Amino acid sequence: MAVQMPLGGFLCMHRLVRMCTSSQRHLRHRDVLVRLTKRRSEIRTFSTGLVKCKESEHEDSDSSGLSAELTSRQAPPARRSRPLSPLERISGLLPRDALSPEVMQLREQNQQEAEEDANVQESFAQSTQEQSGHPETPAGTEATPKEDESDNDHSSDATTEPSTSERLIPATLPGESLLVPGELLVAELYKKGRMEYRKMFNLQTGTRLHSSWGFIPHDDIAGQPAGQFLKTSLGAPVLIRRASLEDYVLYMKRGPAIAYPKDAARMLMMMDVTEGDRVLESGSGSGAMSLFLSRAVGSKGSVLSLEVREDHHRRATLNYKRWRTSWNLRRGEEWPDNVQFHKADLCTASSLLAGQGFHSVALDLINPHLVLTTVIPHLHPGAVCAVYLANITQVIDLLEGLRCLPLPLLCEHIIEVPVRHWLVAPALQKNRQYCTRKDPALEEDGGEEETTADETDKDLTTDEQPAFGSIPYIARPHPEQLGHTAFLVKLRKCFQ
Repeated sequence: MAVQMPLGGFLCMHRLVRMCTSSQRHLRHRDVLVRLTKRRSEIRTFSTGLVKCKESEHEDSDSSGLSAELTSRQAPPARRSRPLSPLERISGLLPRDALSPEVMQLREQNQQEAEEDANVQESFAQSTQEQSGHPETPAGTEATPKEDESDNDHSSDATTEPSTSERLIPATLPGESLLVPGELLVAELYKKGRMEYRKMFNLQTGTRLHSSWGFIPHDDIAGQPAGQFLKTSLGAPVLIRRASLEDYVLYMKRGPAIAYPKDAARMLMMMDVTEGDRVLESGSGSGAMSLFLSRAVGSKGSVLSLEVREDHHRRATLNYKRWRTSWNLRRGEEWPDNVQFHKADLCTASSLLAGQGFHSVALDLINPHLVLTTVIPHLHPGAVCAVYLANITQVIDLLEGLRCLPLPLLCEHIIEVPVRHWLVAPALQKNRQYCTRKDPALEEDGGEEETTADETDKDLTTDEQPAFGSIPYIARPHPEQLGHTAFLVKLRKCFQ
């Protein structure tokens, strides 16, 4: 009698059958995988045995290949480079000079990361070679002992990384001294033959010289010789040198406008100032002319400088003291203290000038003709009074005063001192190669002209230094010129 199975029981039986079938399939697949794994291990053992047999016969030739294979198998995966941003892609196509400091810093960081990855790979390869006992040696050379390698490593480190005492270049010339804290220095940056940055600063310990091209710690500057290029944190070479008197006058703190060096030098020639002279100056201003006069008269001479305004008088005094301090540190000797600053009006300073005579007078006033009656009696006969005037209307007022006042003065000349800077540089092509001079060729010498052109192209592509006189130069006025500064009037005391 047939027994009827319910539908639910039939479905359960069907599921059990399927599970058994799938488990059997998994067991089959497992057996197949085990067999394949055993065969691969046998193949590897067989290949390793072959390699060992070959090593015994050709140890020198196959040791490098085996170590390279082991290194390639065991080498750690290199760090994935992150995708480049649009700014990095564009900056990679631009030249270094056209990049901003931020982009240059980003590019240097990427290069450092690449170098670190290369160093990690190299160090891992060396450790793998030491563990395998087969260090790589060039063909035709013998492996050196480890002691020799350590000695070579120490010697190479000593040559590449000099000690602090070796970095500081000692003074070699008589009278030469190294930079010390407290000196006034000038930092200059040149790009493509042009000065892009200039700054005067006071060397101090624990501070930095900042610029758009990076910074330089002052401690790295101290102890170095003057006139040396030092690299900033961004790798820009900056020239560090001592500040001259001209630099100091141009970049020192100012109150009123200064007498520019070109005008001050001409005034010294007008007055014929020599060592030991006594000079009167009215209008100290920021102290520029006082410094030039102080150096001209020397330790045997003296300068009497008068100023009406209190703030200008204070500024001139501070600038004078600051320069003297820097000079003492630089030369190891004192700058002559030969300038006497007074806050007084020259029109009413008869008591201050009483009993004194001057070899020359320098006036930097708005209305100089008002003080001539007080100054001229104390000026030596035949001496010169040089007047510094900013505009031509002041010159006219001075001449009117000379016409109306009965003074023994002769106006010798009125001048303006122009200075024109020029750019003179060798001619370069777009590929930064030098141009060469081409000799004029006649029309019938066509073959010679072609050979000359070929030789010219050959010279342009080589890196050899061109011969003297073979490169043309381009000369033109500098785009940034110093315009009008002042009119200089030369008055001489004379009698009829």
